[in-house]
Amino acid sequence: MIHRIYSSLATFKALEFKSGLNVLIAQKEAGATDKQTRNRAGKTSLIEIVHFLTGSDAGEDSLFRSDALDNALFGMAFDLGGEKLRVERSGHQKSKIHLEGDSFAKGKTSISNSEWVELLGEKLFELHEVPEYDGRVPTFRSLFAYFVRRQLSGPFTTPEKQANMQQPGDYQVALLFLLGLDWRIASDWQKVRDREKTLAELKKAAGAGAFGSIVGKASVLRTQLTVAEARLTDIKSQVASFRVLPQYAELEAEADQLTRAINDLSNANVIDAATIGDLERALQAEAPPSLADLQSIYAEAGVALPSVAIKRYEDVRSFHESVIRNRRDYLAGELDTAKQRVAVREQERVRLDARRAVVMGVLQSHGALDQFSQLQGEAVRMEAAVESLRQRFEAAAQLEGTKNELEIERNRLTLRLRRDFAEQRTRLSEAILAFEETSKRLYESAGSMTVEETSNGPVFKFPMQGSRSKGIKNMQIFCFDMMLMRLCAKHGMGPGFLIHDSHLFDGVDGRQLISALKVGAETAAELGFQYIVTMNEDDAFKETAAGFDLRDHVLPTVLTDAKEDGGLFGFRF
Repeated sequence: MIHRIYSSLATFKALEFKSGLNVLIAQKEAGATDKQTRNRAGKTSLIEIVHFLTGSDAGEDSLFRSDALDNALFGMAFDLGGEKLRVERSGHQKSKIHLEGDSFAKGKTSISNSEWVELLGEKLFELHEVPEYDGRVPTFRSLFAYFVRRQLSGPFTTPEKQANMQQPGDYQVALLFLLGLDWRIASDWQKVRDREKTLAELKKAAGAGAFGSIVGKASVLRTQLTVAEARLTDIKSQVASFRVLPQYAELEAEADQLTRAINDLSNANVIDAATIGDLERALQAEAPPSLADLQSIYAEAGVALPSVAIKRYEDVRSFHESVIRNRRDYLAGELDTAKQRVAVREQERVRLDARRAVVMGVLQSHGALDQFSQLQGEAVRMEAAVESLRQRFEAAAQLEGTKNELEIERNRLTLRLRRDFAEQRTRLSEAILAFEETSKRLYESAGSMTVEETSNGPVFKFPMQGSRSKGIKNMQIFCFDMMLMRLCAKHGMGPGFLIHDSHLFDGVDGRQLISALKVGAETAAELGFQYIVTMNEDDAFKETAAGFDLRDHVLPTVLTDAKEDGGLFGFRF
């Protein structure tokens, strides 16, 4: 229960609260113009003060960091853990919380904001008993916002969300915790959503750009990996059987020299073979002319060249036969010499070839040290390449297979949720009946709350006739919040107060509005909690309800924006 809200600002209108229903009225003065709306009276600022004093963030855009309020101290006296204490905080020292009147802060009068939030979570929701869990867990701020919905967060769109931007993982964890169900299922669901989001981003990145060339497709990488592994196995086998020969370079040079020598011998033999062929053809062609031809030539020479042909025919014939014989002897000698050179070279070639065979055998069965080093280096390079391919293949396979895994995980979580609903049927029934009980007190055709086990976690629905109406949607939120208060009262948790901003009643029919306030007052009195409402005066008193006088619950402090000092802070800024 909140007893008092105050400030060090001299102009601030301190607010005193009592148990049950408290209505803070914003009044329209008779002289107010259309431009002087009551939206600046400070009704919503009251909500912000409560959040500020319960550990909300106070960034640079916070109301309490403005020049007008930065040095002002705000305070609240309220019950916490069965004790009454005062908490104070300023925008100037937003991280420091001043406490007075508590015994559970171990005598400290000043603690950090994070310590204060942790303490509030322990005392109001017993969050200190929440086991450590790898994932999203219920937090004080996410739970508390259901009991003091902030207009700035857009809390009046649907009952299960206390902020318009609240994500499924956050409100599912919070609500399953408040309903006494297994919130860890919702936490695990958020893990699935996070993985799906990451998967979608990876797939998007893998589909284009440099990342796509890094990861690739699993089918292609599987083939590349298979080929690379086979190549690596072959290289490793070569390394294992490799024998290093220290004289490898010398033998390699000898083999080259032998090859060149053999080639030279072969080339020389080819030349001599041609020579032998020419000589043999010359020997066969060397035939002396017949005596008749010689006589005929000399007869003609005696006529044509009588002065030259002076020797006797017999001398000429003898000389001719001598010339023929000498030439044949010369050709036969050259032929024998050539054949001998070929024979000698062939013998040498056979010897050199035999030596080269020995050397090549040694070279083939051994290797040089530098070759061995190169082979080892290649093996290392291939191992790195294979490992890279393996990692890329595993990443691609995981990327392509994660979708199926996540679908399986979603089905498994759905079964867990269904089983938990069955096991906690009593707790779930309490919530359903509490919602319906409040709803039927407002409408002839009562609305209801359903919690459906879906593949995306628990889905809260609130079927109600005319639920598209803004006013009826807001009344669904009213019923939902009253349901939470009823559950908290039964199970001894929660802040012990519920605060509704006047925006909750925007568009609500006057009869339903006064009925809601009556239901709120009666429920608060029945369960012993405090219900604080901020309202515009003309909205509050449009209708009446039998047995209920709203004026009995209106706070003595009345706000107005018709005057400069009529608002909560006592001045405009």
